[in-house]
Amino acid sequence: MGDDREQALAGFRAEIDAIDVEIVALLARRMAVVHRVIDAKRAHGLPALIPARVEEVADNVRRHAAAAGAPPDFAEAVWRTMMDWIITYEDQRLNAVPDDGEGR
Repeated sequence: MGDDREQALAGFRAEIDAIDVEIVALLARRMAVVHRVIDAKRAHGLPALIPARVEEVADNVRRHAAAAGAPPDFAEAVWRTMMDWIITYEDQRLNAVPDDGEGR
């Protein structure tokens, strides 16, 4: 009986797995842009954290989620987690000591 119940979910699981592949591809695309942002921030002496931009992104995500029928609170929570991780990532790279090619 357990197999029948599990089998009832197989199609949904396959669909979720396919969506996850798309999400990961979008995350990779987003990170490619983040690397360009790091270069621009470094060139212009900007910090990793720009609070007004964080709030702008969170507001945009809430609005887009609501329009798409997704729970805005959930979307904002996911994005804030992602933004926190990316800000730390940017900060580490912006504060890294450049490699002088001599392994120092």
